[in-house]
Amino acid sequence: MTKEGISRLFPSSSTFTTKKFKIVHEQPFRSGTRQELPVNKKTFYTAFLSFLLITCAFASAKESTYLIGSGDILEISVWKDESLTKQIVVPPDCVISFPLVGDIDVTDLTVPDLRKLITEKLTEYIPDATVAVLLFQIDSMKAYVIGKVNNPGEFSISMETNVMQVLSMGGGLNPFASSDKILILRQQDDKTVKIPFNYKQVEKGQNLEQNILLQRGDVVVVP
Repeated sequence: MTKEGISRLFPSSSTFTTKKFKIVHEQPFRSGTRQELPVNKKTFYTAFLSFLLITCAFASAKESTYLIGSGDILEISVWKDESLTKQIVVPPDCVISFPLVGDIDVTDLTVPDLRKLITEKLTEYIPDATVAVLLFQIDSMKAYVIGKVNNPGEFSISMETNVMQVLSMGGGLNPFASSDKILILRQQDDKTVKIPFNYKQVEKGQNLEQNILLQRGDVVVVP
């Protein structure tokens, strides 16, 4: 066989080197594309963890200011003692009962207040007790819209619900409403306070300070 024939069957080492170089040249581009995935995942997890931290901090801040009310569901537990784990619906008189502690009036108490109170009362029976109190469900934040609205009734609100928002929940004013004579009736101690609200002004962006945040039990009257 001639040298030309042999070279056709068995390419020279330089040819192999060239082909290998081409393959190796393509590999970094592919692997480089794939290497971006861990970076994207890391960014996603970092953002997700940041979101969780902000949410937890926000929830904790809410618990420290929210007053427990009738209808709320609490979950109370003592670490390493399953017999002291209870889910309690706060009754109308706001007096709950817990093992070893007895009756507790939760009126005007926040979740941290109740946690501290139960921990103190359990000290006699369980020194260094670790008590957890969770606001499992909020069902006491109610406001009422009556009068000339399209859908009057009782509405669940949050600590950020304002007058315009609850009027929206009530379907808005009907054509016969006196929109400049709306009143918010609020119970403060033993008195009912009347707070005026002018829908026309707020709708036009005027005197927006009257669009106040509602409180538990507020009644919005639309004459």
